[in-house]
Amino acid sequence: MTALSAADDAGSVPRRDSGDMDLERFRVELGGYCYRMLGSAFEMEDAVQETLVRAWRSLDRFDEARGPLRSWLYTIATNICLDMLRSAQRRARAMDLGPSAQAGPDLGVPLPQSMWLEPIPDGRILPAGGDPAELTARRETIRLAFVAALQHLPPRQRAVLILRDVLSWKADEVARLLGCTVASVTSALQRARATLKTIEIAPAEPVQPVDQAQRRLLARYCEAFERYDVETLVSLLHEDATMSMPPFSWWLRGRAEIRRALLAAGRPCEGARLVPTVANGSPAFGQYRPSGPDGHFQPFALMVVELSGGLITETTTYLDAERMFPLFDLPATPVAAVP
Repeated sequence: MTALSAADDAGSVPRRDSGDMDLERFRVELGGYCYRMLGSAFEMEDAVQETLVRAWRSLDRFDEARGPLRSWLYTIATNICLDMLRSAQRRARAMDLGPSAQAGPDLGVPLPQSMWLEPIPDGRILPAGGDPAELTARRETIRLAFVAALQHLPPRQRAVLILRDVLSWKADEVARLLGCTVASVTSALQRARATLKTIEIAPAEPVQPVDQAQRRLLARYCEAFERYDVETLVSLLHEDATMSMPPFSWWLRGRAEIRRALLAAGRPCEGARLVPTVANGSPAFGQYRPSGPDGHFQPFALMVVELSGGLITETTTYLDAERMFPLFDLPATPVAAVP
């Protein structure tokens, strides 16, 4: 087995040299860039791995006089993402696919995985440590709503906006990366910003592990969810809260409509257990449901929760537990109920 094939099998790229030529140190930041471009945790992993493998293969030809290693890697990553997006349809949330529904038993037909914006663990795309204020700003740019809004942009405009407004690259740096003029970059950025202004992105608070008020709200929500205490659950929702359940395009808006749906559902989540995690800068939970007479718990869904003003404004429940639980390193069974 060659060093390169070993790298492919292990999911990492061997280090050609120490110091500046260590490609692996760029994996997380490249992941953040590719995820915002592609809207899929799994496609992001493919794009980053392909970027590092291509760079490793070509490292002997890398000319530092033409630009730093980081810029070269972003050029490779951008080209890979643009290639992947040529034949792909826009990934979306349920709210992007049609108007809100009314509470009822019919969720419709599940849509293909390729249509959905997928959640991602913060640790895959955000650096560990660093300045807390900068990390909070980074979390804003990986929120589901923001990444979904990015998917409305043509791929090259998307790349320009991410590089300029999210990663703070200079216009001439982006022009060199894309092989175009500064004027073209400026024009693309103006068009991208104008498009984003037409898309409603509701405010939300990023996850704050040390925020006691946020912790109390989430604890109350978990307790009510596990007891299937509908009245308490609803009392913790914002009046215009939304609820969606990919892969179904069905979604609800409003405390009253969500209450009707929960009361009509036949208490399917009674006795569930929630295990906390973090997704897209927001609190999230692995949801487990009791299965069979022995009471064993089975993975059921990943639920991403958004908060604002001391209330829950949005829940997105991804029913694809088979793919989501390994991605978030969630256990096969819950160790204990969330307090």
